[in-house]
Order: sequence, then structure tokens, then C-alpha cells
Amino acid sequence: MTVPRVRWAVAGVVLFAAFLGLGLLVAREPLSLDTEVANALRGQDSRPAGAVAEVITAVLGPVLPYVLGVALIAVALRDRTRWTGCLRLGVVLVLCRLTSIAFKPVFERQRPRTYPDLSYPSGHVVSVAATGLVVVLLCGWLWPRQVRWAATAAVVATVLAAACRVVLGVHWVTDTVGAVLAVLGAGLVSASALRLLPFPAVERGSLNG
Repeated sequence: MTVPRVRWAVAGVVLFAAFLGLGLLVAREPLSLDTEVANALRGQDSRPAGAVAEVITAVLGPVLPYVLGVALIAVALRDRTRWTGCLRLGVVLVLCRLTSIAFKPVFERQRPRTYPDLSYPSGHVVSVAATGLVVVLLCGWLWPRQVRWAATAAVVATVLAAACRVVLGVHWVTDTVGAVLAVLGAGLVSASALRLLPFPAVERGSLNG
């Protein structure tokens, strides 16, 4: 690995370690921040705010990685020279999404209210953050001038998804923080290993190699 790539990978390892540490910290008992926010928002799921949040999370949720996966396939079919790059992006997307599926049974954290499935990390937030990260990586290689816009959109969408899940009372605040740490950790490590980071110094419009 080149030095910049190693730095991205190390940053990813640190973030993933923070995800694991936070999970261990909150697995048995929520933090005071969690309980205070949950108590303040209790009952909002049955009010207008909850109805709006439900609509938003129907869009900003597990469906997004599938939509992006289809888009990557379309890019690869349109230009066969980019199929290896799209495949690498797909691998990053899958690995990031798996952080929720694989680690919820590890921590076995219960939800703030009765709800099926475990709580840490939030699957909805993982889905949105993973999609946003891969879109930023895609832009970094094909449309470098759009990276800032893509990153801003990814952050806004992730924060909105996190807020909606907390308003609905189906996640603690730390579930959403852990989801972001998990995605950034797994994403930076895998993207570095697959040579998707760092971005090219100049615009090449290529995902080859």
C-alpha cells in the first residue's frame, strides 16, 4: 500500500474499533444520553412527527443499497471497461451493509420500545451511510467535481435517517452513531484495500485497474 492508502486504512481500523468499543459499552445498559432522548421523544411514533418519519425511513433505508447496486450494474453494462471498478464498489457496499447484519447478534442490544429485531447498529442508518459512502467513491473516480456535493448529500441523508429512527423510538441515539462508525470503518479499510482510495490526483473518468 502507498502511504496515503495506509493512512485511510488506519483511519478505518480506528473507526471500526470505536464502533466495537461503543457497542460493548452500551450493550447491557443505555447511556444517559440514550435514555434522556428516548424519554423526551416517547410517544412521537404515534403522532404526526412519527408519520413523517415513517415515510422518510421507507425511502432512506435498506432499499438504497439495492438501488445503488442496480445503478452500478447499469454503469458496468454501459461501459464494459468499468466493470472491475464497479465490482470493487459493490464489494465495499456489501461489506458496509453486512456490519449491521453481522454485529446485531453479537451485541444483542434491545430496542427502546417493543420492536422486532435487535438494535445495535441501526440497519437503516447503515444502509444510508453505506450508500452515501459508495456514491462518494464513485464520484471520486468518475466525476471528481461532484465529490463535495455527494458527500454533503450523504451526510444530510444519514443524519435525517438517524433522526427519524430515533423519533420513531426504534433506536437509541448510540445505535445511529455506531452505524456511522461501522460504515466508515469497514468502508475505509475495504476501499483502501481495493485501491479505491485515495482518489486519482487528476480527473481520469476511469474505474479500471
